[in-house]
Order: sequence, then C-alpha cells, then structure tokens
Amino acid sequence: MSDAIITIENIGKMYNLRHAGQSQSYTAFRDVLAGRFKRMIGLGGPKSPTQTREEFWAVRDISLQIKSGEVVGIIGRNGAGKSTLLKILSRITEPTCGRVTLGGRIASLLEVGTGFHSELTGRENIYLNGAILGMSMAEIRSKFDTIVDFADVSRFLDTPVKHYSSGMYLRLAFAIAAHLDPEILVVDEVLAVGDAEFQKRCLGKMKDVAKSGRTVLFVSHQLNAVATLCTRCVCLVKGKVVDDGTPDDVINGYLSDQTSTEAEWTLQNEDGPSNPGFTPTRLALVNESLGLLGKSIRANQRIGVLIEGQVEAPNPMVTIGFVVYAQSGETLWWSLHTDTAPDQWPLIKRGQNRLLAWLPEHWLNEGGYRIELVALVHSAQWISQPMVNAPTVSFEIRGGLSESPYWHHVRPGLMAPVVSFESV
Repeated sequence: MSDAIITIENIGKMYNLRHAGQSQSYTAFRDVLAGRFKRMIGLGGPKSPTQTREEFWAVRDISLQIKSGEVVGIIGRNGAGKSTLLKILSRITEPTCGRVTLGGRIASLLEVGTGFHSELTGRENIYLNGAILGMSMAEIRSKFDTIVDFADVSRFLDTPVKHYSSGMYLRLAFAIAAHLDPEILVVDEVLAVGDAEFQKRCLGKMKDVAKSGRTVLFVSHQLNAVATLCTRCVCLVKGKVVDDGTPDDVINGYLSDQTSTEAEWTLQNEDGPSNPGFTPTRLALVNESLGLLGKSIRANQRIGVLIEGQVEAPNPMVTIGFVVYAQSGETLWWSLHTDTAPDQWPLIKRGQNRLLAWLPEHWLNEGGYRIELVALVHSAQWISQPMVNAPTVSFEIRGGLSESPYWHHVRPGLMAPVVSFESV
C-alpha cells in the first residue's frame, strides 16, 4: 500500500508477570533480616518465597496498514490491548517483536498530563510540546493563542501545571496535540474525563483534523463517537485483531459478541463488577409474574428490568440503573433509581437487594436492543460502567407495535411510540 502513513508488521508486546507461591504467607521485614542472619552464621533460616513467572502478551501478531487521511477507531473491551498498541505507535513502549514504520510527525494524547513537565507553567509546556514535535518557535507562536482559547486556561497560563485540575490538564493537553499540526493524531479514551461540552468540542476538532487530510487513531468505548467520526474501525480481542472494516460492520459484530444469548445475566464464579456498596448478582428481563422473558418480545408486552445484588456496607451515594441501546449502538436512554425525588427512592439495605423497573410500553420499534447495568458511587467510582465492564442482556421487539390495521411492522426511526390523538 504505497500511500500508507502507518505500517505495522507483526507487532507483539510481552510482559513477564511474577506470582508468589500460593502456599507462601505474609513475611515481615524483620523475619527476612533474621533469616538472612541465621543463614550467614550457618543456622539456616526460612527460604525466600518462591516465585513463578508467566508470559503475558498484551498485543500479539498485529499487522495493519493505515492510509494517510484515514480516521481509524480502535475498539475492544478493557485489557484488549488498545492502549498498549497506541503506546507502541507513539514510541513510548518498545515492542517485543515486530516493526512500526511511521510516515509523519505524530502527536499523542494517551492519558492526562502525558508529555507535561509538572514544574513548568502551561505556557512553557506548550512550547516544550511543540519543540518535541519538531516545530519551530515561529510555528508554535502562530498557534499559541488558538491553543489557549480552546483549552480555556488563559487565567492559569503562567501557573505550574502541577496545580491544574485533571480537567485543565486534559483541555490543555488535547489543545496542544490537536493544534500543533501533526500528520498523525493519536487519542486514547482520556476524552471520557472531560465534561459533555468539552467532549463535543474535542470531537468537532478531530473532525476538522480529519477533514484537513491528517490521520487520526481514536480509541474509545463511546461507540457512537467512533461510528460518527471514523471511516474505518479495528476491533481487538486479547491483543489480536479480530475485525477490520467499516465502523458499522465492526461495531455491530463487536456488540453481537458482547451481548448475552438470553435475557438474563447472573454472576458466575465471582467474575464481575464488585463493591461493598453493591455487587450485582443478576440482571434479567421479566414479565409481570417476574418470570424470565424470551429473547423475542412484542412491543405491547410489559418488560421489567430486574436487578439483584448484594450489599455489605450500605452507602447512600450508590446509584443503580440501566442503559438501553439500539442494535446500531446508539444510546436510547439511561434510567437510574435516583431519578425521582429522594423520598421516593427504593431502600438499598445490607444483604440481598432486588430492584425492578418497567420499560414504557409501545416505545420501542421492531429490532434488536440491549440493556447494560449501571452501578456507581455517585461522583466517585464506577462499579458497573456501560461499554466497559457492565453486565448485559439483549432482546428483540417483534410485532405488537400498535392496534392499528394500517401499520404492524417496523417503522422509520429508532422509536415507535403510540400516542393518543383527540379532536380539539
């Protein structure tokens, strides 16, 4: 591919994981010193804990060619190797094997504060990052005001960045990476740190970068953003490329692999999201008798979302709910148990809890849908984060759209609500 700006040939990155022997108990520092002293004078002593090594391949056998001007989304679950791949492309991490050939200057935004010197001011870091990218002082000056305006940090421009909040860090880092005219822009999931208005501006700027003919690599769990922004999509599973094509095709395949084959998820072998304030144990779609629904459901049926979980330490900040997605990956709505007035919230008590919510009848069009569990400690910590580690169920709406003799099947649009009309 003669016009490839990035060529990746059989890239692999392996790490050695060390594990202490399972039979080893905790050893205090004084015990280690005493043991060594006893061995020195010939009295023996406890041996050092045995360790085993395990080879872990974060990415393996990845070969890709990316054309100049392509906007490529990289998707996959946590631990799939997305960030490791970007670090290799950005020359932050050396690959264990394989080779990467870059045909242009690359700017990377991999995590908050990457490439910043904490003791330098915002102004100094702009010039430092520009110099790292190989830009002249004149080039940096020509972009300086635009960067400061986009980042909205003019009041703190001469303050050391170690005093910046994470949001200020992110705004300045993205502004520098996007405005200093790299041929290749690499952006990791860090945009999730920003607020909604900043995310919108960032996506708009990346669209502008893409339209200018530069190449963008974009890792995100926000599949709608990937589908909107990208011209190509790559899916990673356990460090390997499993799909590469148009965003719609790759995202649909990814979602199909992530959703359950039944309308129920149950905790297996304690392998799921967990927190003392709430550990999900079951997510199910149920009928009015709380029996499990089938995968195919009529639009005029009542669909209950049943959430069960265990609480060790009740926390009033815990919020529980779900997100409804269309088959295309578009978010239809979020529902949380704290959406109503506080005196109407169901009690989350110590021990086993069951929460039930009913989907509005006659809202959904024919087609496939999935529901992901939401659980978090408000403004502090995710427990079950949609698109990341959330338990998921799926179902299909087939028939029952209305009582009309004129229209029984799928309608244009995402939703198909039945509303009442009257003469006035």
